[in-house]
Amino acid sequence: NETTVTEFILLGLSSNPALRLCLFGLFSAMYSATLLGNALVFVLICLDYSLHSPMYFFICHLSIVDICYASNNVPHMLRNLLGQGRIISFAGCGTQIHLYLIFALTECVLLVVMSYDRYVAICHPLRYTLIMNWRACLTLAAVSWAFGFIFGTLQASLVLHLPFCGPCKIDHFFCEILAVLKLACTDTTANKVLIFAVCVCFLLFPLALILISYLHILATILRIRSAARWHKTFSTCGSHLTVVSLFYGNAIFMYMGPRSSNSSGMEKVLSLFYSLIIPSLNPLIYSLRNKQVKEALLK
Repeated sequence: NETTVTEFILLGLSSNPALRLCLFGLFSAMYSATLLGNALVFVLICLDYSLHSPMYFFICHLSIVDICYASNNVPHMLRNLLGQGRIISFAGCGTQIHLYLIFALTECVLLVVMSYDRYVAICHPLRYTLIMNWRACLTLAAVSWAFGFIFGTLQASLVLHLPFCGPCKIDHFFCEILAVLKLACTDTTANKVLIFAVCVCFLLFPLALILISYLHILATILRIRSAARWHKTFSTCGSHLTVVSLFYGNAIFMYMGPRSSNSSGMEKVLSLFYSLIIPSLNPLIYSLRNKQVKEALLK
């Protein structure tokens, strides 16, 4: 008596009409700020020759990831808050999962690449241009996108090949992989083990590499006696560490924490961090408070 599911119903964030309207206004403003801030950073880096350095090259890629990441989930969520777009086709849901994984995994690798860039700049400043040449930068960026695409496609394809025979209600505001797995009418242990393995490869291992980079950076900073260089170093590294803490901390708690602690409400809040809050903060944390970017903006 099993029937194949051809569409899903997204339950969204709230059933209260007044609250949904307030959230729509708030999230619309945040989404606009995300698009405007990241697009502005991208355009400035492309147009201003003084920003054509490896650090800003990777920030440019991060801005692209943030725009795509937010645009994958937020427009459908805004429609849902207005009482529309609750129904999503199976193909549309699969596309959301696929793109969500690609952009999330790509950002994981990009943050490691950016920490390596800061490590070379601070610990090996005389060899920086030799090590971080444009060929190396293009290769690192391509590897980040390739890893995100390959492993995101693998994860999404394994989830979408599971049998779904109802119920078809997803307790989320978009097709998040863990929320969709709950609807499969078969054993999903293998999928959960694979998700955990990918988290180890893309969260714990990269985080360890970032911490190792910053331990070397800290050792180098302690030998610096110039107050100006101290301030400049802490400014650039502090921005990166802030983004790393927000991104990896939430991801580890959501995907590697005990399942009992991750209620559907908590999963929605953590997903909002990735879909709206972190993409809107990245331009401010990384670029728009930077002196070079401010000068480029004035020009």
